[in-house]
Amino acid sequence: MVKITVMIVDKQAFFRIGMHQILANQPDFEVSDSSPEPNPMALIEDDPPDVLLLDIDYPSLKGLQLARKITRRCPATKMIILTSDTDDKQLFEIIKSGAVDYLDKSATGEELVKTIRDVSRGEYLINDSVLARPKLAERVLRQFQSLSSSDGQSRENITILLTSRETQILKYIADGNSNKQIASILQISEQTIKNHVSNILRKLNANDRTHAVYLAIRYGWISAEELQPQTYLQTLGKIDDN
Repeated sequence: MVKITVMIVDKQAFFRIGMHQILANQPDFEVSDSSPEPNPMALIEDDPPDVLLLDIDYPSLKGLQLARKITRRCPATKMIILTSDTDDKQLFEIIKSGAVDYLDKSATGEELVKTIRDVSRGEYLINDSVLARPKLAERVLRQFQSLSSSDGQSRENITILLTSRETQILKYIADGNSNKQIASILQISEQTIKNHVSNILRKLNANDRTHAVYLAIRYGWISAEELQPQTYLQTLGKIDDN
């Protein structure tokens, strides 16, 4: 059995130990935590977990600052933010951190286990929270509209870099399609799609697929309105606030 590796980063020892006990009883989980490491970033980078449970108030890097570093340095790790209270403003910052979901600390053990399994399969559960809050969804879209309008002078630079096939594939990626789905649409092999994606990442100097979409939006080549909600929420986590 291939296990889901889970790491817990939480300042409250009692809560952290309780989560560890719940998750360690699951046969498909392999659980660790950052205790007593004062700065968990090195630990996370050394052995990135599949899923990271991160306390939003973690003191060493103030939670969300740490989350943004993890997004940039460990893009394959799925982050679930743990918090006691979430308003629209805080949820917007959680989205920007690159987290795939958040959980209230009052959630049950069953909810925690289910969420970890869902996000490990690639589900982007924070979508539902955003779409249920119209004002927040509007703010996210405005962020992308602003991003699309900046650096517009670089629009043609991307089209010069990429072949017509690569630009076609990048648009399918922006629409939320997997390599397998794109291969089916274009009636070519999945390996050929992988090769094209590798070329796209190399030419754009992108870390991953989501970063490539972010760069295309930033340069004004893809409009925010063209994106599926899941894609623009994932891409929002790539925005560097610095």
